[in-house]
Amino acid sequence: MAEARMFYQEDCNISLLDGKKICIIGYGSQGHAHALNLKESGCDVVIGLYEGSKSKAKAEAQGLTVLPTAEAVKQSDIIMILINDEKQADMYKTDVAPNLKAGDMLMIDHGFNINYKLNVQPADVDVTMIAPKAPGHTVRSEYQEGKGTPALVAVEQDATGKALEMALAYGAGIGAARAGILETTFKTETETDLFGEQAVLCGGVSALMQAGFETLVEAGYDPRNAYFECVHEMKLIVDLIYQSGFAGMRYSISNTAEFGDYVTGPKIVTEETKKSMKKILSDIQDGTFASEFIQDMKNGQIHFQAMRAKAAAHPTEEVGAEIRKLYSWNDDSSKLINN
Repeated sequence: MAEARMFYQEDCNISLLDGKKICIIGYGSQGHAHALNLKESGCDVVIGLYEGSKSKAKAEAQGLTVLPTAEAVKQSDIIMILINDEKQADMYKTDVAPNLKAGDMLMIDHGFNINYKLNVQPADVDVTMIAPKAPGHTVRSEYQEGKGTPALVAVEQDATGKALEMALAYGAGIGAARAGILETTFKTETETDLFGEQAVLCGGVSALMQAGFETLVEAGYDPRNAYFECVHEMKLIVDLIYQSGFAGMRYSISNTAEFGDYVTGPKIVTEETKKSMKKILSDIQDGTFASEFIQDMKNGQIHFQAMRAKAAAHPTEEVGAEIRKLYSWNDDSSKLINN
């Protein structure tokens, strides 16, 4: 397999966006970052929102034009969809598909709906992806500091023969080319993103921390002590890995911790764990997970809401709230969550 290409500023021609109107659908975490970064890069940006959206006032206050989604799409040449996966298919059929013109570029920051063919695109439009590898507030703050957030780029359909060039121009517009834009495919991005979230970053890490917390509490230790050791300190370790990799993290911890890392990690993540991971990946690849997710969303989110309620009732939530009150950043962290 050929090594994927990485693109930087010198590989991107942002002037290709001159004279193009860019529609950003949604004004949440990613939407506001893309829109404001593009606007400050000199691009012509319009926001597409549903009638009654609470985000309209915020977008307008930040100097952006807001239109009903269908009208915004109709007026634009580049359409970036930045709303929840489960809401995209219905919105696409109603507001986007009827208003696409030949030569338009349809964009997305996560391949879910296109990879699983929930959206069907006409043959005369480009279909591309720019997927920043960070939450929207980081995409925005890095841009404001003259830096950038790495992103992925993919082309699913190249009707004009210039899809990759245009997608890279968009990536430069949001600041991603300052850091680097890695070429991928819609299939690869979708499957690896879902797997990472489920098996490691969200599902795996949450379950690991909670199991550690439960083990200490069931052994008679103070829940607050258990929270400090198994939940709170996770950020310290992840930050070290983020900054300098596993080797850098191990250099920064004690010899005792490093020795325990080597001898105990394989006892926790075993061959059985890997088998489970492979089954998780298989369910993502063949569409089983996507089907279950979409079906539950259509059925009133019954299973989803039940799981959310069960997770919210876990003892780590109550203990964590108590612990976080001890820290000066507590007020700021709540603001971050709500935004």
